[in-house]
Amino acid sequence: MDKFFIRGGNRLVGTIRVSGAKNSALPCMAAAILTEDEVTLENIPQVWDIATERRLLTSMGAEVELGHGSADHRTAISCRSLSDPVAKYEIVKTMRASSLVLGPLLARAGMARVAMPGGCAIGGRPIDLHIKGLEKMGATILQEHGYLEARAEKLRGAHLVFDKITVTGTEDLLMAAVLAEGETVMENCAREPEVTDLAALLCAMGARIEGAGSAVIKVHGVASLHGAHYRINPDRIEAGTFLIAGAITAGDLVVADCNPEHLAAVITVLQNAGALIDIIAPDAVRVRASGQLTAGDISTEEYPGFPTDMQAQYMALATQAEGVSLIKENIFENRFMHVQELVRMGANIKVDGRTAAVRGPSKLSAAAVMCSDLRASASLVLAALVADGESILDRVYHMDRGYERFEEKLQGVGAQIQRMGNVFASNEVEGTAG
Repeated sequence: MDKFFIRGGNRLVGTIRVSGAKNSALPCMAAAILTEDEVTLENIPQVWDIATERRLLTSMGAEVELGHGSADHRTAISCRSLSDPVAKYEIVKTMRASSLVLGPLLARAGMARVAMPGGCAIGGRPIDLHIKGLEKMGATILQEHGYLEARAEKLRGAHLVFDKITVTGTEDLLMAAVLAEGETVMENCAREPEVTDLAALLCAMGARIEGAGSAVIKVHGVASLHGAHYRINPDRIEAGTFLIAGAITAGDLVVADCNPEHLAAVITVLQNAGALIDIIAPDAVRVRASGQLTAGDISTEEYPGFPTDMQAQYMALATQAEGVSLIKENIFENRFMHVQELVRMGANIKVDGRTAAVRGPSKLSAAAVMCSDLRASASLVLAALVADGESILDRVYHMDRGYERFEEKLQGVGAQIQRMGNVFASNEVEGTAG
């Protein structure tokens, strides 16, 4: 398995560019199922979850054409034929977004057989909200042999109220609703930029959607959708990770090709910690250190609150801040697995239920540590960038699920980080959420 070797102590200086959002690209690729025409997506990140989605669509009969050279972030998807509307376990076991094809398959083909998402290392992602909504729209769904068997002669519009906010549930039912008969009203919807990205693509394909990005979404079903050409939003979690990298290393870093509006919660937290943040262009943010970082409390929330996918990275920053930072994780029940690895590097962290108390600043020292999930891996990289000596990070295939050329981007701004081993050799190892 690949490992990262990281020698700490370098300030990150220069410009680092953000890739397309993996968590937008996955549902947008699934949306191609809804039409026989070709859907072309730009700014697709080259990460393993995207490669898995391509395999999944191809296995169901889609034609997936990859760009080359200057167009290597473009993907053209044609679902003229859905010869096998099955999301096979052997493909989707390495990706938690398998449920995103359930709604579009039902809407387009009237049937779907989708492997149940397994439990994630950071906590379960129950699919009951997807099932409840699709059943209200007229689907019959059975669970057997680890698969969901769903059928619907024709989905009908319905009034759906989510018991709790769910990003994938909102996306899945939104895709089902665009081809359903009549009007669908969805309440307590996720407001994440990834949802609005998907809705924008669907509208470009001919869907009639109102309210995406708010708690209430209205969908007027249409008879069919057509192809579209669409550019995926930049990855706000990758951008936030790099902003913290600049702050924790006392660097001077420009994070380019991002959307500052999507980073408001992260920017506020960094400013409260003492970092200097300047929005220097509509798509670029500069982060600089202004002296000793100061502790601050955070609580993860649904968008526009502080994202759960940035909690681990902030914890690494908190180890270098003066005082005690209280970090409360409200989204996933088991998202503190990076704590023990940070403690091995010298961090002072105490966990009580869903709250971690981080006392800093701590002088971190290099260690051999284990990556447990996508965002935990990022936090260990950040800690290693300021640790004394050379750290070895094992199981970095988790990083490859959601960060494109992560070590190369960091090398370009002064980090001493090297990958050793067979690149992407571990794709068949079961992935985790992020």
